[in-house]
Amino acid sequence: MIRVLLADDQALVRGALAALLSLEPDLEVVAEVGSGDEVLDAVRRHRPDVALLDVEMPGLNGIAATAAVRAAFPEVRVLIVTTFGRPGYLRRALQAGASGFVVKDTPAAKLADAVRRVHAGLRVVDPVLATDSLVAGESPLTGRETDVLRAARDGAGAAVIASRVFLSEGTVRNHLSMAIGKTGAANRAEAVRIAEENGWL
Repeated sequence: MIRVLLADDQALVRGALAALLSLEPDLEVVAEVGSGDEVLDAVRRHRPDVALLDVEMPGLNGIAATAAVRAAFPEVRVLIVTTFGRPGYLRRALQAGASGFVVKDTPAAKLADAVRRVHAGLRVVDPVLATDSLVAGESPLTGRETDVLRAARDGAGAAVIASRVFLSEGTVRNHLSMAIGKTGAANRAEAVRIAEENGWL
């Protein structure tokens, strides 16, 4: 049996995935969690072979949770299963150590097969997303520009952003200006939107 852990903040989706995977004779869902912060402890307690993680969850996101799992339990394979098929997410997930990346509208049989393939040590990536990722390329943003754009998501002013990222207001304005230029945006709100759509944040 392949032991599977599911992490998704939407209980309905989590339940549906568990029900579908449990129909497979060789797959056993041993744990379900609703936030990224619960993943590492659940892996420690239930020792799954494969962890299926969503990207956008409360607490640790799926990419950060992937890195934590792979660092602490390198024998556990991670398969990202997400609604958000963004090229930047794919690239960052693979860099964090994920073995696969598929979108949630993947047919049940294909998802089960993806779990088996990842368990066998293979890499499974949605082909359309892989192409998009190659075309989009890597994020043009520096780490600090990314931090500043994340802090600007709610429309906060430079002073508030500066306090969030522990930088001066002038430095924040410089980073925002660079991020706006690199994303080809007209303003900071558009830069945030473009960066989010590409999975760079």
